[in-house]
Amino acid sequence: MNKKLVIAYSGGLDTSYCAVSLSKAGYDVHAVSVNTGGFTTDEIKTIESNAYKMGVSTYKNIDAIASYYDKVIKYLIFGNVLKNNTYPLSVSAERIIQAIEIVQYAKSIDAKYIAHGSTGAGNDQVRFDMIFQTLAPEIEIITPIRDGKLTRQQEIDYLVENGIDMSWNKAKYSVNKGLWGTSVGGEETLTSENPLPDSAYPSQLKHSDPEKVVLAFSKGELVAINGEENSPEVNIEVLNNLASAYAIGRDIHVGDTIVGIKGRVGFEAAAALIIIKAHHLLEKHTLTKWQLQHKDYLSSFYGMHLHEGQYLDPVMRDMEAFLQSSQDKVSGEVIVTLKPYHFSLDGIKSEHDLMNAKFGSYGEENKGWTADEAKGFIKIFGNQNKIYQQVNN
Repeated sequence: MNKKLVIAYSGGLDTSYCAVSLSKAGYDVHAVSVNTGGFTTDEIKTIESNAYKMGVSTYKNIDAIASYYDKVIKYLIFGNVLKNNTYPLSVSAERIIQAIEIVQYAKSIDAKYIAHGSTGAGNDQVRFDMIFQTLAPEIEIITPIRDGKLTRQQEIDYLVENGIDMSWNKAKYSVNKGLWGTSVGGEETLTSENPLPDSAYPSQLKHSDPEKVVLAFSKGELVAINGEENSPEVNIEVLNNLASAYAIGRDIHVGDTIVGIKGRVGFEAAAALIIIKAHHLLEKHTLTKWQLQHKDYLSSFYGMHLHEGQYLDPVMRDMEAFLQSSQDKVSGEVIVTLKPYHFSLDGIKSEHDLMNAKFGSYGEENKGWTADEAKGFIKIFGNQNKIYQQVNN
């Protein structure tokens, strides 16, 4: 029988348990990690070395950083997407791309099974399963942690019994680092009242003197930092290195999970928050009132559908087309000042700035109409309210 199985392998406790138990169950296990940012070369080597200790036949690391930006992050920036006005969808966005890359690899090696280490209590099980069953309905999905309702301690005990003792209990916090941010989970995020301590966040305060940074956008994409051009995904990493030294981008997100319960998670996303806020400021200067209004609700829907694993629904391509079109004039520079634990947006420069002095200065000087024209406009503009009030009062 062909028992070739591809496992979504991160090197953590859950996927390590899956790799060992499935190998011992007779599957031909092929481990795949998808790099969506956050991995160093040395870390990838360590994950590979550990994977073989778990009994896998092969290990592959897929570099999907550019694909991640082009397929997902770009539209999150175009839409200024912050879930519940807080969270830049750091992890949920990653999972979509990881699932797509894994199922494509599974098909390329003719695997009959795909496994992942999600529990039955979170969002990731939905995202992975939906992508897998949509793109490869012929491949069977195996989820040992979910099906066995295993606790963390049960997984540790099993691995130790099988000679895999990697000090699993030492990590007090669960940290997931990617290009668009880092999630941080711990005992504090399991309840509603306690914050995460400073030490739980991966980046600590190193700089205290304010620093100005100039972000250059072209059609909504970040193309340069302080005059130095690079690809947008590289610029995200460069900005994150600059801003994380100020411990910027920390917060806790509370939201509705796909499975119907409330969830709470800490995160650190310095570059994501700065880029979204800077991009939004540039849009306020370069887009019309109606463009901004319609973008707001469409972007909210886009972020919600992405969060809930609906990436493959064609409505997502429809919304992406709108978001892409809206960026035609969103070009210019945004001046940002980095400070300890926060940042400020100082202003913008753009040839498409609709706050153009030749049309007048708000509240100061009018150059576009006369006083009589203003009076006539106001009279007609107020007609609906006047008629309603007179008829009904």
